[in-house]
Amino acid sequence: MKAPHSEDDVAHFDLKDFLPYLLNISGEVTSSGFQSSYKNQYGMTRTEWRVLFHLGRYGDMTARDICTRARTHKTKVSRAVSALEKVRFLKRQKNLDDRRFETLCLTPEGYKAYKTLCGKAGQFDRALSANFTPQENAILRRCLRQLAGLP
Repeated sequence: MKAPHSEDDVAHFDLKDFLPYLLNISGEVTSSGFQSSYKNQYGMTRTEWRVLFHLGRYGDMTARDICTRARTHKTKVSRAVSALEKVRFLKRQKNLDDRRFETLCLTPEGYKAYKTLCGKAGQFDRALSANFTPQENAILRRCLRQLAGLP
């Protein structure tokens, strides 16, 4: 029985050039670089920052909506929502039409943290982008959005 891959594929495969590996490592390095901004100032986790961001950027929504948008597991989002509620950055509002769902919204304190962190995110993004020419930056962002299935 013939192997599903050629010996040439095996001989030339190098993990450091494997696109999923490069994307994962790049994502971890850049994400952990920005992590100090929300962790040091607010004690937030990565998922808490993402929940805060989605509510600040897109307005009130359910935890399910955040899971879909952020592509994050519901357990992580649930924990993040509880933590943000505990520090009074968000509040839950019962859906009068369907009591199983709650709408989440930022409090004034949560929106203030969101604005502060967006400013820091912009600075961090500009620092990362400084490593590339404007053309490289445009191509990189276009390719990453395409891989992520984003417009």
